[in-house]
Amino acid sequence: MPLVADLGRAELVRRLGGPGLLLRTGPFVSRIHSNIPLVADGIGLMYRDNPIEEPGGFADFQVRLRQSSGLRRWWHPQVRFDHDGREPFAPLPVAQAWPMFEWVMNWCVSNRAHRYLIVHAAVVERNGCAIVLPAPPGSGKSTLCAALVCRGWRLLSDELTLVRRSDGMLAPLVRPVSLKNASIDVIRAFAPDAVLGPSVPGTNKGTIAHLKAPADSVARVGDVARARHIVFPRYEAGAPTTLTPLSKGQLFIRVAENAFNYFVLGPAGFDCLADLVEGCDGHEFRYSQLDEAVALFDRLAGVTA
Repeated sequence: MPLVADLGRAELVRRLGGPGLLLRTGPFVSRIHSNIPLVADGIGLMYRDNPIEEPGGFADFQVRLRQSSGLRRWWHPQVRFDHDGREPFAPLPVAQAWPMFEWVMNWCVSNRAHRYLIVHAAVVERNGCAIVLPAPPGSGKSTLCAALVCRGWRLLSDELTLVRRSDGMLAPLVRPVSLKNASIDVIRAFAPDAVLGPSVPGTNKGTIAHLKAPADSVARVGDVARARHIVFPRYEAGAPTTLTPLSKGQLFIRVAENAFNYFVLGPAGFDCLADLVEGCDGHEFRYSQLDEAVALFDRLAGVTA
């Protein structure tokens, strides 16, 4: 199957501006239309290893990011998101088109993919051990996820953990890791060879930059994983690296609080979440040093130095 990298920029721009680019991310295909160069540049860099479908094929999601027309094209230009004729987001400055694209892709999955239990969490895997990382914004979840991925862990997702309702396995949804504010420079220093996109200041989440997913993680999107640990991370300046166990009851409640569609799924959601929790150890995790954090996670996965 051809990849984004096989297209070349001219063909990528043509498809985005014409029939649409059918981009595969994990189990989903999105038909993407955009006339904004920042979107083409972002896809060309961040998704170069992702497969593409032939134009005219089936797509799970229809995504249009267009620059406003009329006077808005020249005076405070904006980007608008259209999904099947609706605009669920307010327009944003066109300079924020790339972060908006990533938020849109998350929105499509979390609002439409109810064949999965969807948890707001990162998930990484190594040595057959998948670890789910649910956490609110500002907890250091994405920073930790990025650090693990840069040290040999397989990325399954940075934002959305997809739990198959049929068997409880985790389906990879490999996309760029979103880094915010101080985390951007932290990861640049921690992994100088990592591919990061440009920093975009002034969003409602502060300054945003994205870490490109490793090519081998993208290539393994068909390899599901079994969750072994659910870890709630929190960065605290100067804090020692500590792992505190959670009871099954505590774990169930806290994962349910981070699930987008737990109540939408009803009894099926309860059963899926109960099975997930039953098969995992739960922990709270506090850290301030990324090297210590990675070493602890390696031990959880049975990795020896």
